[in-house]
Amino acid sequence: MSSDHVQSAERSATVTGAVAQPSSAEAPFLELLARGASADAYEQPVLLARADGRAAGLIAGLEHAKGLALRVRAESENRRRREAELSALFETAHDLAGLCDLDAVLQAIVQRARSLLGSDVACLSLNDPARGDTCLRVTEGSVAARFQQLRPGMGEGLAGLVARTARPCVTEDYFKDDRFQHTPTIDSGVRDEGLVAILGVPLMAGHRVIGVLFAADRRARVFEREQIALLGSFAALAAAAVDTANLLTETCSALACLERANEIIRDRGGVIERASDVHDRLAELVLRGAGVHDVAAAVSQVLGGDVEFSEIDATPARALEASRVEGHAVRHRDDWIAAVAVGGEPLGALVLRGHPGLDPVDRRTLEQAAMVTSLLLLARRSAAEAEQRVRGELLDDLLDARARDPRLLRECAARLDTDLDATHVVLAARLDGTAADADQEAAARSRLRSAASHLAGTGHGLAAARDGGTVLLLPLDPGDTATDLARRTAGHLGTAVHEAVTVGASAPVAKLVARPDAVAAAYEEGRRCLDTLRLLGRAGDGAAAEDFGFLGLLLAGDRDIGGFVERTIGQVVRYDERRGTDLLLTLDAYFACGMSPARTKDDLDVHVNTVAQRLERVGRLLGEDWQEPGRALEVQLALRLRRLTGPGRG
Repeated sequence: MSSDHVQSAERSATVTGAVAQPSSAEAPFLELLARGASADAYEQPVLLARADGRAAGLIAGLEHAKGLALRVRAESENRRRREAELSALFETAHDLAGLCDLDAVLQAIVQRARSLLGSDVACLSLNDPARGDTCLRVTEGSVAARFQQLRPGMGEGLAGLVARTARPCVTEDYFKDDRFQHTPTIDSGVRDEGLVAILGVPLMAGHRVIGVLFAADRRARVFEREQIALLGSFAALAAAAVDTANLLTETCSALACLERANEIIRDRGGVIERASDVHDRLAELVLRGAGVHDVAAAVSQVLGGDVEFSEIDATPARALEASRVEGHAVRHRDDWIAAVAVGGEPLGALVLRGHPGLDPVDRRTLEQAAMVTSLLLLARRSAAEAEQRVRGELLDDLLDARARDPRLLRECAARLDTDLDATHVVLAARLDGTAADADQEAAARSRLRSAASHLAGTGHGLAAARDGGTVLLLPLDPGDTATDLARRTAGHLGTAVHEAVTVGASAPVAKLVARPDAVAAAYEEGRRCLDTLRLLGRAGDGAAAEDFGFLGLLLAGDRDIGGFVERTIGQVVRYDERRGTDLLLTLDAYFACGMSPARTKDDLDVHVNTVAQRLERVGRLLGEDWQEPGRALEVQLALRLRRLTGPGRG
């Protein structure tokens, strides 16, 4: 402050003969206000005036102006401080609005609290109703591990006082304050941190205290009313942020049913859009009758991972059972497993591979996909059971030789993708294992029926339960034989039920609709073959009447003599017919002469070499073992049957 300003003020006071005008006395202080000078600088104009011996009126005017200027300065400082605090609160609110992770929210709360109050330490505790205590969730500026690990019980320490009163509480000296309950654990943690003055304000969710926000110093400090109010305002924002974060967590868990997905999407925006997409995709898959692998592919696209349907045998048993019991997806190493079950019966699982960090929304998405997969499998099972019943009823009609309209039979079979005009084989199948009790036997028969129904469904045939076993009507492909079909069926059914299954087959049957009793007769033939296999100790095998040689004539339902003759000596018959030779005549004479070439040549009146040549030709046609006792008997029987049923040579 220059002496010119003081002299100007003095002259003005002298002229008027009164106290200096405020405008003159205030001039130096206005300059100080404009410069933003410190409070000490406002004493200099008064001190200079007194040092220069200025008039009392001037000095009084300066004193008055100084007081006004200091008041203006204080008000300006308060406004600037308040603006800074409000700006910080707005910035905090903006930051909190963009946060969705609870730990990040709490970290931001504590950092702001410490920054705004300029305290040494700031921390935030949250109530844990499940454990009946509180925990220091986040600390900032703390150096003591014991303090950071504190878990005060409900009502203990300064936090207990804040929670009990639901009002801000401040202590200038923590260890000398007896308004709250001291405990050795809490006091040790506070002592390790070196804290003295502590301010705590409640985090309120409605009328309920959910935590406490603290600001603390390692020295004695008096927290002013404005600072307490500031921390209280910040705590209100913090409580709203914590409550919002809790609501977000609850919302993720609430995605239990797809019917509520649209409402949650409107409230949660982009995070739930993915769940809505899954809902739409799964609904579309269900409506168009897609399979389980289609569901897995759709969920793979949404979750950005590899999702596949796993059969029971290929799924970790413990994880599958845990998911089935809990009704939620469970983690197994780096995979997530969601059980697919119907009525408590596990059918498999949806497995998300190599995706250990699965958030709640994606986890719920996987669970919903598993539920949809269960519904698809249930629908498929119901449809299969219905189809099995229809197939069984149709086969029962054919077996019982019921008089039904052939057109209706064909139409019913066509709906089941079965052509009754094609050539078929009737197969009788039965388990050969010994069950420990009646329940196990019933379960084994049920598995056999299911396996036979599946085989019939995939093979364009029919299947039904009959006489303690199962009967199948399967089409015979060109070039295939009843024996081959019986053996394949025995192997397939045995593998499916994990037990030996014996199968007896009939001869091929054609024109099933035109001959009402054809299926019943063929079934009886198949049963006789089945019984013969079991008597011969060939359990688990499959065979037809043609496999038993001349015994097959006794087993065959229609006594297929022509077929037996054809299978046994047909090659020789056709050779004679083409070449005009006498191989059949030679065979008759050979067997009539006790299989002696010398006697045969006398009977035929030919050279012995001629007999030998003819027999060699027969061996080439029938096989080298044609003179073995079993084959020789069949050849003799075929020769005799041919003579009895048709014209022969000689």
